[in-house]
Amino acid sequence: MENAKYLKTVIIDKLIENEATEFEDVTIDESRLNLYLNGEKTISMMCIPKDQDAHAIGFLMSENVITSVDDIEELTISEDGLRVDVKARINDGSLENLYKEKTLVSGCGGGVTGNIEGSLEIPFNQTTFKVKPETISTEVKIFYKESELYYLTGCVHKAMIYLLDGSTITAEDIGRHNAIDKVVGKCKLQGLDTTQSVLFVSGRLSSEMVTKAVMHRIPIIVSRTAPTYLGVQVAHKHGITMIGFARGKKMNLYTHQGRIDV
Repeated sequence: MENAKYLKTVIIDKLIENEATEFEDVTIDESRLNLYLNGEKTISMMCIPKDQDAHAIGFLMSENVITSVDDIEELTISEDGLRVDVKARINDGSLENLYKEKTLVSGCGGGVTGNIEGSLEIPFNQTTFKVKPETISTEVKIFYKESELYYLTGCVHKAMIYLLDGSTITAEDIGRHNAIDKVVGKCKLQGLDTTQSVLFVSGRLSSEMVTKAVMHRIPIIVSRTAPTYLGVQVAHKHGITMIGFARGKKMNLYTHQGRIDV
């Protein structure tokens, strides 16, 4: 099984109707990934050690430390998979901000962001990209089909980008924010355009999740769960269409509803 290396077993007592039975359970392996930029340690992230190149690229672009994949001169992953070394042209101001203004975000997995909302001037998203509500409903059903890792552990978040041609790219991690960085990184590595796409995420639409869509110029973000008030405000301010409670043929359109082609 491809994902077996990310799994660890533990012995537990399963209690059913007050009767305990010893049981072997499967858990996800949570690892510390160290990111080095131009020879200097930049940050450590708790994650699943999978798709590390995409994770590093997505994170650095989310924080505006690099502007595009073209800024990267070299990227290597250590043999144990727990260190990524990136040699790149960087935006010094964003890197300095990442060091001095770390903020613990509400995404699970101990996420940290340095370039928080308000520290960068990002143009309002004015794309005319639209999508049918039927497409959203169909893709939500596909998105929430349990992945192998989720089926085995119940401990994985997922992100998916639906592209203009109808194809999708997916990524998984213990952290919702990590999953977004990974899926965006995968798109960038393949040279795919995310400026006319839809980002599907598991879990709530909090401000830092929406901010990642803002940074990557993704115009629509969707979840089957709720947004936070600040998440709605960030989406409204930056021209992001936010859709929550997308379940079956129902969905709540919180901001910039014109991109949903009814």
